[in-house]
Amino acid sequence: MQHYDVLIVGGGHGGAQAAIALRTQGFAGSIAILGREDEPPYERPPLSKEYLAQEKPFERLYLRPREYWADKAVDLLLGREVTAVDPAARQVTCADGAVLTYGELVWATGGDPRRLTCPGAELAGVHYVRTRADVDALMAELPGVSRAVVIGGGYIGLEAAAVLTKLGKAVTLIEALPRVLARVAGEDLSHFYEAEHRAHGVDLRAGCGVEALLGEGRVAGVRLADGTELPGDVVIVGIGIIPCVEPLLAAGAEGGNGVLVDAQCRTSLPHVFAIGDCAAHANGFAEGAVIRLESVQNANDQATVVAKVITGQEASYGATPWFWSNQYDLKLQTVGLSTGHDATVLRGDPAARSFTVVYLKQGQVIALDCVNCAKDYAQGRKLVEQRVAADPAALADTAIPLKELVPAG
Repeated sequence: MQHYDVLIVGGGHGGAQAAIALRTQGFAGSIAILGREDEPPYERPPLSKEYLAQEKPFERLYLRPREYWADKAVDLLLGREVTAVDPAARQVTCADGAVLTYGELVWATGGDPRRLTCPGAELAGVHYVRTRADVDALMAELPGVSRAVVIGGGYIGLEAAAVLTKLGKAVTLIEALPRVLARVAGEDLSHFYEAEHRAHGVDLRAGCGVEALLGEGRVAGVRLADGTELPGDVVIVGIGIIPCVEPLLAAGAEGGNGVLVDAQCRTSLPHVFAIGDCAAHANGFAEGAVIRLESVQNANDQATVVAKVITGQEASYGATPWFWSNQYDLKLQTVGLSTGHDATVLRGDPAARSFTVVYLKQGQVIALDCVNCAKDYAQGRKLVEQRVAADPAALADTAIPLKELVPAG
């Protein structure tokens, strides 16, 4: 029975950063990263961007060179999955029957793609974008594909649509809600991206539900809820994730949509932490609401908190949320959380393809979406962190740098 002083379950950004941070903080005990995939930890965001576009080889996605992990005495237990946790015995059981014991357990499993449940969902040619294997399978089919259907108008779906269009495919994008990015952005940003995708030839259909996937053995199209049938040689689905926390919940951890953690990223189980996409936490930028943040920033920052706590330091999670998305020649940078905003200010002209949407709640700045506007993103961060009550007219005036709206001191 193998024992590790710290056992990290999950080999994504959070798991990798937890191991890196532990060694950086001087932790000398034994560490292992146990991951379902056969690959050492690698970057996930480029999967739907540069990797799918074949602009970046996979070797450049590794978070650290392969030899780093051996040099830092971090064991990589790859191609393995934890199926049960026994917090009293401080042990986990793997799908292959192996049992490992731990001093501290860090759960960094992320989530699995939410799957379609409609008729035809299991046909060949239906793809999800979460792992290298997912994207490799899609890429292997693309040479024979002329028409692609993307289901889901979130970032994954929009990024995939942009790449497929660039690769010369005819793309139809279907979003069930009235507009794309409806859950994470205001109407200004949604309408801008809808117009951009249409200008690049995407047949974008919002407010459309999917009734069934069509085909015999392999997908050949999609039937919408209104009966419209759309042809497609391949279907890419991006409708969110389901956090991988079943073993923890079965062991008695508090949670549901994710596992609940406190400010130190501890679960309700002793000696068990959780970080990243699967960790539900009370976030100050969401006015204390319990949320999950699906971002590299969140995974990395929570991992650093856990490393400090394990090494006996005072630490709590309160990082400013930030995100990004690359589509065509557009770089979107977001800071803060716009959920619950009651007003927006448009700074700049979307027609110029460089602008910022400022989100306000009760007069205070709570988030910014910056499109090809890195200066606003860098300068506006403090407005969000301090929840500055700025004059909307000043926010809209591009002649006034955002840093000038931050109170002195």
